[in-house]
Amino acid sequence: MFEAVEELIGEHADLERQLADPSIHADQARARRLNKRYAELTPIVGVYRTWRSTGEDIETARELAADDPEFVGEVKELEVRREELTDRLRLLLVPRDPSDDKDVILEVKAGEGGDESALFAGDLLRMYLRYAERRGWKTEIIEATGSDLGGYKDVQVAVKAKANAEPGQGVWARLKYEGGVHRVQRVPATESQGRIHTSAAGVLVLPEAEDVDVEISANDLRIDVYRSSGPGGQSVNTTDSAVRITHLPTGIVVSCQNEKSQLQNKEQALRILRARLLAAAQEEAEREASDARRSQVRTVDRSERVRTYNFPENRISDHRVGFKAYNLDQVLDGELDAVIQACVDADAAAKLAAAG
Repeated sequence: MFEAVEELIGEHADLERQLADPSIHADQARARRLNKRYAELTPIVGVYRTWRSTGEDIETARELAADDPEFVGEVKELEVRREELTDRLRLLLVPRDPSDDKDVILEVKAGEGGDESALFAGDLLRMYLRYAERRGWKTEIIEATGSDLGGYKDVQVAVKAKANAEPGQGVWARLKYEGGVHRVQRVPATESQGRIHTSAAGVLVLPEAEDVDVEISANDLRIDVYRSSGPGGQSVNTTDSAVRITHLPTGIVVSCQNEKSQLQNKEQALRILRARLLAAAQEEAEREASDARRSQVRTVDRSERVRTYNFPENRISDHRVGFKAYNLDQVLDGELDAVIQACVDADAAAKLAAAG
């Protein structure tokens, strides 16, 4: 069992030797790649060594138990411990999502339900901002289109992890499960009869691309500038500072108008475009590799939902994994960990089952 780990131990030792060489740090990009891989392998090597030594301890305890019954209890304890280590090691050896270390660009978009949907989109944004705050992540609203009654028709926010995040524990590792249609059931502020309405908002989560992830040719871009405007059409800026970028090969269109200068809006639009192109490339690669890939819902239809927020019952339900809890008020205040962890655990179980 776990014969493949021996090869990883050799790679880990080789990385350790390379990183001990001061000259390696003259190339910062290479040093970062080596450090990242070393950090990925270190937990596997550590757990495997403990797993192997526990097996040796079991054999010793069994020999002692043959002469002294007092060691029988120790054998059972060590066997339980080794089973736990076996499960842990199996999970560590499951191929990791290569984007798990990445930061994300998260978009919340109002859907069916008019003004109520825009208000709900605002609630979702606040939930994610509070969740990020609880985890010590940094957030930056890149682009936002408000609605007349409050809330957002569309809002995009960058979420960044702490610089010392553990390998595989970036923002994407948690927030990637948020993509899809989120449905709300409540009495809208605009409802005078006290009737419960159902509306929806869409959430799209993209791993943020670095320059090295996606190459964009200037010849592939059409850049248009126009005057910024706010809710209701009033002018926000008297100059043509808003930017719309069209990526001609794919037809992807990104607009930004929140910043004061045309250059800043262009930079933010390119940032979103890189993330969308990276996501598109990854989805295409996944389609070629497997027909069973999991994709995020791109349409904001109330019937295609991943989660329901029921205000009258204070209930939160995730329909993908069967999670249900009655602390909706706390979840909307940023206590999302239990909901997300249910998705993480279900994903891990599916990967383990697929790995055999």
